[in-house]
Amino acid sequence: MIFKRDNLQLGLILGLLGPVLGLMVIYLASYSSVSLGIFLESFFSDKRLLTPIGSLSLLANVALFTIFVNTRRDKTAKGIFVMTVIFGIAILILKVTN
Repeated sequence: MIFKRDNLQLGLILGLLGPVLGLMVIYLASYSSVSLGIFLESFFSDKRLLTPIGSLSLLANVALFTIFVNTRRDKTAKGIFVMTVIFGIAILILKVTN
């Protein structure tokens, strides 16, 4: 199975998908009364929402990272970590520029 592998590319892909899935879970759990488009527009434009929701969406990567480190698949964990840092920097840049 693909998740049994230990490589950087898998980690980068999982690290990219984790926050997106985390964001969707947050949307479904708390903001499903508004449309997805309005939610995403508010998320990217409102500084007050950007940090807490962005941080919560990165928790998906924390869970993935922990799983892969504990199973000694360090290359995959490294890819997840790299994507988490990139997402974190992007959130900071969006917060400063908005």
